[in-house]
Amino acid sequence: MSRWARAAPPALAAAACGALQAASFAPNPGWWLQLLSLAGLARLVWQANPRQAALRGFAFGMGWLAVGLWWLYFSLHEFGGLAPPLAGAAVALLAAFLSLYPTAALAAWAALPAPPALRVLGFASLWLASELARASWFTGFPWIASGYAHSVGPLALWAPWLGVYGICFLAAATAAALALAVAPAAERRLLPVAFAALVLAAGFLLPQQFTQPAGRLELTLLQPNVPQSQKFDPALIERNLEALIAQMEAARTPLVISPESVLPLPMDYLKPEPVARLLMASEQRVIWLGTFLGSDAEGWVNSMRALHQGTAIHDYGKRHLLPFGEVIPPGFKWFVKLLNIPIDSQLSGSHQRPLTVGGLRLRPLICYEDLFGEDFVAAAVDGPDAAEVFVNTSNLAWFGRHMVQDQHLQFSQMRALEFQRPFVRSTNTGATAHVDHLGRVLARLPAVERGALTVTVEGRTGSTPYARWLHAFGLWPLWLFALLPVLGLAWVGRRKLAP
Repeated sequence: MSRWARAAPPALAAAACGALQAASFAPNPGWWLQLLSLAGLARLVWQANPRQAALRGFAFGMGWLAVGLWWLYFSLHEFGGLAPPLAGAAVALLAAFLSLYPTAALAAWAALPAPPALRVLGFASLWLASELARASWFTGFPWIASGYAHSVGPLALWAPWLGVYGICFLAAATAAALALAVAPAAERRLLPVAFAALVLAAGFLLPQQFTQPAGRLELTLLQPNVPQSQKFDPALIERNLEALIAQMEAARTPLVISPESVLPLPMDYLKPEPVARLLMASEQRVIWLGTFLGSDAEGWVNSMRALHQGTAIHDYGKRHLLPFGEVIPPGFKWFVKLLNIPIDSQLSGSHQRPLTVGGLRLRPLICYEDLFGEDFVAAAVDGPDAAEVFVNTSNLAWFGRHMVQDQHLQFSQMRALEFQRPFVRSTNTGATAHVDHLGRVLARLPAVERGALTVTVEGRTGSTPYARWLHAFGLWPLWLFALLPVLGLAWVGRRKLAP
């Protein structure tokens, strides 16, 4: 049997485990499935050499990320105009690039000369390093990081202490312990099982109450449900705007929030009649409008503008831009031009403090900015940027309705758990929802339907332990926890192996 024939079955098994990990996320979150799938990977690489571990890690990454990100095909094919084979190949290439992180982590782990019990720690530390690298390098793309599967379940109790990446570490340690328990040469199999059970149970012993109520505000979240194919059509912009203004006029709350880029061009480009009607709608309420600010000469910023009594009272510009959709990576201008994405090169917005309405301070986050809690943690601690409510506005119509909306809602749930702040979400096609400070979805509109969701949100003050240390040190404590144990294990192992 050839070397490749021998390598194929374990690699296929690893890819299957990766696909199961992708299935552990929303819309049907299964924290237990995430642990079992990662434990399956750990078992497959437990006695592998570095080359074998790298191949199986890459296969796991492809199963995990190609399945979990397949919805990108819609934006590339249906709206970007790429032929189906090219769109599929582009998704596969992205998954392959992102799979290099677990590939490197598992290759390094297989090379560690450490005893089995300590290899559990090494597996968890290197898995954490791979997740941190994917979240930080090349602008970062931490979509469906393994910790997000634990927005419910026992490990969710660690969120206000360690955050999503700390949960990645705990999940990997639990999975590696389960793999050790079924390893062929394992002794005292009950010890790793007991360790895994201890990790899962320890969260119930941790204090969980860190924030206090800070008042209530009734608001309306709009879901216009404008198909992406119509959103930038000049012949339909005014018709869509009229329907949006009608939704605003019908709202009876002090604040009305619209989705990201719901007005896909600056107000100065509109005819006077719809502008006058929009400003009139803001006389009795604050309207938070998703639009673009800037100019052709200076560039455009994906923004949220608050209007009240006919005047702009607050502007926020998106700061963390999406590669290929909002900012063009060096050397890829030709590829982005093939996709024909409107306003494909944008500017990063300047920092703005929260908007105050009805005595509550609300911090806006546009689209996938809510994946980067380290960017806006200042709003979750006491200070001039502190906020009591987080507001996410998104347009996921680019990506269809399956998986992506539920995944993004799950990320907001994790941020709510980490900072113990409520999230409200206004989106074009879904998921428009209200998430409380414990990560529970209290209300949600059906996907791909036009509607308005009226909710009463309770703001929160105070800071979680995670918010405090993240604000003080950023992600550096996690990086140290990822790398120092590995360096220590390598040093100890080499000394034991030395003659």
